[in-house]
Amino acid sequence: MTTSLALQYAIVAAAVLASAWVVFRKQAPGAARRLRIALALPLVRDGRPAWLRALGKRIAPAPKAAGGCNGCDGCDDGKG
Repeated sequence: MTTSLALQYAIVAAAVLASAWVVFRKQAPGAARRLRIALALPLVRDGRPAWLRALGKRIAPAPKAAGGCNGCDGCDDGKG
């Protein structure tokens, strides 16, 4: 197999994986969040190198706000 063909396969595989991740996040956001947490937790533990901890923080989802409010989702709480 030539190098250009291998590069083409790698690019197509990356595009397929990226689109599969987008669909997974849209169809199962709770499962995607749990997966991101499971991947990030081992990386951010004490004793890990700084670059690995930074990668774990990038992978981890944003924390949920207290009280169940994640921003304006159309509820009528009298604040807006």
